[in-house]
Amino acid sequence: MATDRRVGVAVDFSPCSKAALRWALENVVRDGDNLILINVQKEGHYEAGEVQLWETTGSPFIPLTELCNPAIVKKYGVKPDAETLDILNTLAQQKEVIVAMKIYWGDAREKICEAIDNIPLSCLIIGNRGLGKIKRVLLGSVSSHVVNNGSCPVTVVKSVDHES
Repeated sequence: MATDRRVGVAVDFSPCSKAALRWALENVVRDGDNLILINVQKEGHYEAGEVQLWETTGSPFIPLTELCNPAIVKKYGVKPDAETLDILNTLAQQKEVIVAMKIYWGDAREKICEAIDNIPLSCLIIGNRGLGKIKRVLLGSVSSHVVNNGSCPVTVVKSVDHES
């Protein structure tokens, strides 16, 4: 029972993004959905090769089965943590959900908004890092930018880990 619904979750493997992923699985993702993990890496200096081809469009979709493959990890420079992989493998076993990751390089605010349009996503769930007011002004809030500029419904999940 596959659907065309593509649920996006922005992940950087921080506690906030794991909270957003858990929230998405408990409240949004249903059987037949496509769960697309969006990861944005800072622009780096990569050797000539495939990664340079994808700097503007993002990587090809990486299926869940390949996310723990050392060659894939090395190729894209992203290493999902064991807890995130466990959450995703459990989901894939319990529900009929197709899980894939797409990696972008550059400014997270802009690349997540591009991903919404280019994939395209039906909705996006993103964690809130819980920056204080001063840091948010200086660094800018990725979640605020995506809420204000994204072209699909965006849910921001606040992580309770950052409350003092």
